[in-house]
Amino acid sequence: MIKLNIHEAKTHLSRYLEAVEGGETILLCKRNLPIAEIRPLAKHQHKPRTIGLAKGLFSVPASFFEDLPEATIAAFHGEDD
Repeated sequence: MIKLNIHEAKTHLSRYLEAVEGGETILLCKRNLPIAEIRPLAKHQHKPRTIGLAKGLFSVPASFFEDLPEATIAAFHGEDD
C-alpha cells in the first residue's frame, strides 16, 4: 500500500494511477491523516452474458398485464381520492 499526501498525489497523479492499474492500493492523506483510499476496480467482464439465465425461475401472472385501478393512476398524478 502506498501512502501519499494530497500534494504528492496531485503532482504525480499519472504515475500513481499506473501503480493502481497494476493492482496497488493508495492511501490518500491530508496532513498525514488518512482520508481516502484509491484502489483498482474489478476487471471488466469481456464476454456478454448468456440470454435466458433466469428462464423458468419465475413466471409473470396474467394480472400483470391488466389495467391499473383508477385510484392508483390518480396517485401517480398526485391526485387525492
